[in-house]
Amino acid sequence: MRTLLSTVTKKIVIGYLVIVVFSLLAVGFALSRLYQQTKQAEHLVNVDFRAFELVRDLQQNLLAQENIEKQLLILRDPALRELRLNRNEELTRYFLLLNRPPLVEILVPLPTRIKQYRDADNQLSEALFWHNWQEAVEISNNSMVPLRTQLLKTLAEVRQEQQQWINSGLAQLSQRAGDAYQLTLLFALVGICLSAPVSVAVIFNIHRSVKALKKATREISAGSFEHQPELSGEDEFVQLAHDFTRMGRKLRDLEQLQLDANPLTRLPGNLAIDREIELRIGHHTPFAHLYLDLDNFKVYSDRYGYKAGSDVIAQVGELIQRVVRLEGTAEDLIGHIGGDDYVVLTSIEKAEPLAKKLILEFTELAPSFYNDVDRRSGSFVGQDRYGIERTFPLMTISIAVVCSDYYDYPSRLAISQDCARLKEYLKVQEGSNYMLNRRK
Repeated sequence: MRTLLSTVTKKIVIGYLVIVVFSLLAVGFALSRLYQQTKQAEHLVNVDFRAFELVRDLQQNLLAQENIEKQLLILRDPALRELRLNRNEELTRYFLLLNRPPLVEILVPLPTRIKQYRDADNQLSEALFWHNWQEAVEISNNSMVPLRTQLLKTLAEVRQEQQQWINSGLAQLSQRAGDAYQLTLLFALVGICLSAPVSVAVIFNIHRSVKALKKATREISAGSFEHQPELSGEDEFVQLAHDFTRMGRKLRDLEQLQLDANPLTRLPGNLAIDREIELRIGHHTPFAHLYLDLDNFKVYSDRYGYKAGSDVIAQVGELIQRVVRLEGTAEDLIGHIGGDDYVVLTSIEKAEPLAKKLILEFTELAPSFYNDVDRRSGSFVGQDRYGIERTFPLMTISIAVVCSDYYDYPSRLAISQDCARLKEYLKVQEGSNYMLNRRK
């Protein structure tokens, strides 16, 4: 009897130890892989995506500098020098970000090339300061253009590498989640087979969590950025699920920016504008909707060509961004619906000052779009939409301002319709004008 009891006790002890060992193995392995995946997901969100966005911003900055530099050397307009200085300040900020860890370890070739570019840019700035236009043209052609071309090529290569790295990281997350799922399940099943009922709840939880994370990885890798793992609590699995959600949101925003942004101005398009309006309405946040439209733009484009019209659209977009950045708030949204139509969402208090400032800045900028003959005469002859030849004044701007507190129950459709109505009225008025709907 004693031998039997001893044998049974040993089996119980051995069985308990086996259960403990396998349970510890399962939990330890799952937590180890979970920790690795959490760190990798955090690195993707906080480092790789950040580097991707910084490279994108650098590309946009260099392209904008190239456009301004060409116009400045041709038109020699002092206002363009101010625009160029603003772009240079942006490049300086990006350069400082590049030299901070951990980005400096990832984007290794960029700081050196940007420094070479900035040295050449300083030479060009000095020549422009002393109005040595011939020297400035030579510096631009011999130094700036080759360096900028090489830097843009490097940025494109780095951006492609970053995209490949992000894709590889997502694939690794999926593979590791699958491996963790299989091995953790194996350890758990062994424990269950050794009669460890107490571990059933733990096994179920791990199985459910790993399966949800594996599905999330697969869905996000396939492009379903809206997918969210169905996990609750405050453990590491939930933390990883939150990282997956943030990562999906980042990827979705990047995809929408790529698809929705206007190719000329790089400003958000209709999707981003509509989403922001609905968000502010849903949060009951009062706001003003500024609808900006260029008058006589079509006849200008017919007269001066598609390229000149595109340049006007890009410059007006930069003008709006500059004015809103200086006169607006940090929460303002600048959008480009398409063509010569723009939207600014701002606070109600800033709406009228912004409209006045935009009209003032555009009035100063508009003459630079025309040749000397048209500029001196203040008008030109062209055909209207019906093919009738008549005289058109220089371009002006109309700004329809609609405030959300005008409505008892504001909606995106009502605001859009009222903006269209105000715009049609403004376009038949002479010169640049704005109109603000007053509060009820």
